[in-house]
Amino acid sequence: MSHTAHIRSHRKPRSRTASTIAMRAGVAGGILSTVAVAGASAAANAAEPVTQTLELPTLTADLSAQVAQSAEATQLAAANYQLQAERDAAAAAAAKEAAKDLAAAKKAEARKKAAEEARQAAAERAARDSQRTTLAAAADTGSGSVSTSTSTSASTATGSAAAVIDFVRAQVGDAYVSGGTGPNSWDCSGLVQAAFRQVGIDLPRVSQDQSTAGTQVSLDNLQPGDILYWGGAGSAYHVAVYVGGGMFVGAQNPSTGVVEKPLSYDPPSGAVRVL
Repeated sequence: MSHTAHIRSHRKPRSRTASTIAMRAGVAGGILSTVAVAGASAAANAAEPVTQTLELPTLTADLSAQVAQSAEATQLAAANYQLQAERDAAAAAAAKEAAKDLAAAKKAEARKKAAEEARQAAAERAARDSQRTTLAAAADTGSGSVSTSTSTSASTATGSAAAVIDFVRAQVGDAYVSGGTGPNSWDCSGLVQAAFRQVGIDLPRVSQDQSTAGTQVSLDNLQPGDILYWGGAGSAYHVAVYVGGGMFVGAQNPSTGVVEKPLSYDPPSGAVRVL
């Protein structure tokens, strides 16, 4: 324990003097007055509206130039878009017009081709009718030699000619089919080619070439086994085999098939001999 623990303090108790108290009271009063004045000022400020003024930036010459350039660029872009749209529309219209012109040209070409084919068919029919008339007149007057010479030849056909004739006659009644080469359906050149193949003769496949495959012979001097053709030599559209006696065998058309008919039924234009 400290050696001073039980020693009384010699300090005298403080006594509040009147001046001290008065000073503290004055300070407190000043504070309260300040608070009151501040409150009144805040209330007055709260009652009055506050107005704030904003200053806009001044439009300078540089800013005006930038605005003008932006507007000009916008107008230029709009003009370019309009021009491109007009060009696209013009291109589409031109393409449509070209398509119409092409279609019209194709139609005109098709009509021209059809007319040419019709004229060619008419010319071929006229030639066949003329030949038929000539043969009929010759038969009536007895001046023609087709029936006379062929009837004699029919009875004397032998060898390869007989084999060819036997083959084509065996196919009478078969169907006609374009491109047919047998054994039960034929077209005209397919039948002729197959008949001559029986005797070791390899003929061309189509009638145009078969019409020039041998030696040209007169229709007044036909022999059994001769190849008859319709149309021009080298441009024939049909062929058949002369079997003698004024008769021929051929694959005529889809309606008749393979038939044996007299020459007057469909007079040929010419003939070639390969045997």
